[in-house]
Amino acid sequence: MIFIVRSLVTVALLFLIDYYAFQAWRTATRPYDALRWVFWIASGVAYAMMLASLIAVLNGTRNAEIFHTTMTILLALYVPKLFVVFFMVGEDVWRLFEGIWLKIFGNVSQETFLPSRRKFISQLAFGLAAFPFLGIIYGSLKGKYKFKVHRQELKFKDLPEAFDGFTIAQLSDIHTGSFDSEEEVARGIAMLNNENPDVVLFTGDLVNNEASEMDGWIDTFSKIQSKVGNFSVLGNHDYGDYVIWPSAKEKRDNFNKVCEAHEKIGFELLRNQTVELKRGDDAIYIAGVENWGKPPFPQYGDLEAAIEKVPQDGFTVLMSHDPSHFDEQIKQNTKKVHLTLSGHTHGMQFGIEIPGFIRWSPVKYRYPKWAGLYEENQRYLYVNRGFGHLGYRGRVGIWPEITIITLRKA
Repeated sequence: MIFIVRSLVTVALLFLIDYYAFQAWRTATRPYDALRWVFWIASGVAYAMMLASLIAVLNGTRNAEIFHTTMTILLALYVPKLFVVFFMVGEDVWRLFEGIWLKIFGNVSQETFLPSRRKFISQLAFGLAAFPFLGIIYGSLKGKYKFKVHRQELKFKDLPEAFDGFTIAQLSDIHTGSFDSEEEVARGIAMLNNENPDVVLFTGDLVNNEASEMDGWIDTFSKIQSKVGNFSVLGNHDYGDYVIWPSAKEKRDNFNKVCEAHEKIGFELLRNQTVELKRGDDAIYIAGVENWGKPPFPQYGDLEAAIEKVPQDGFTVLMSHDPSHFDEQIKQNTKKVHLTLSGHTHGMQFGIEIPGFIRWSPVKYRYPKWAGLYEENQRYLYVNRGFGHLGYRGRVGIWPEITIITLRKA
């Protein structure tokens, strides 16, 4: 019932956006009235896809193809329309104050509120809206596989001497069920392997929902290589919580198969556990906590259990899928966690990043720590932008990431 209500509210909001944007479209395309149908045909496609998604959910059909296609169409159509609406509302506000000013302090002439000005503003709004539309199309065709290596060198006074220069490759949010090109994914894995890391750490969300998404991908991901070992944790999507299962047993069986998939691709899954890595007499600790997120996300993780076997002065790298865990529990823990690796946000797969100038995504208003490196209480958090994608079948400005972190003795 809640899902149906949310769907109806969403459709109502989209229709309001359509209604307002259509006024601008009608003005911009006058006198070519036949072009009005183009607007409503495009909107009709979006409504039809939403209806198909709703029917699939109500029938208990888990159709990822319909879901991803619907999300991509909605973004491609409604982000530009929101841009137009914002632009036209601004113009309407200007006209309102202009009219009040002229009414009080001057005569309202026939030149005020010229229809030609309204048409120019409408055409300008749609012209500018073409940029986000083309960006979303590019992101769905090319951006989703535009893998980028991000490098960080971190210095620690208490890093054991033998681990000076130790390299960590981080992957996160693979979301295998969203991929449609084995060749492109293999290229991304080859980029990682070319870095020749000491360890590979995967910080969760191997699948969107179901273990079957790994069918046909085991060989591809089992090619991930490192000198010492590959370790992983679970993300919120790995528990099957976003699917209506016929029974609790089917959900439990699916979860067990997801955990087995980690082993099949060569990763040791850490479920509130720690492993010790030794070089001679020196050691560092790799800890992994199950998913822990602020509501509405579930809290399966147990930080204390995960780092229980770490000595009080042990150098610790922690994998925790959700970056909100860092602020809520990790940064103030009595045991110092030197470096936390997270993912989860995807950078919303949409934003602007110009090194040294700007880094912005709408997701920052939900997650203050949403991408890149952060430091508090002499403890670091790195948030990976994700290797895969979810929902929108693409990326715009926030490209899929492979992280390479080098540990240095200060």
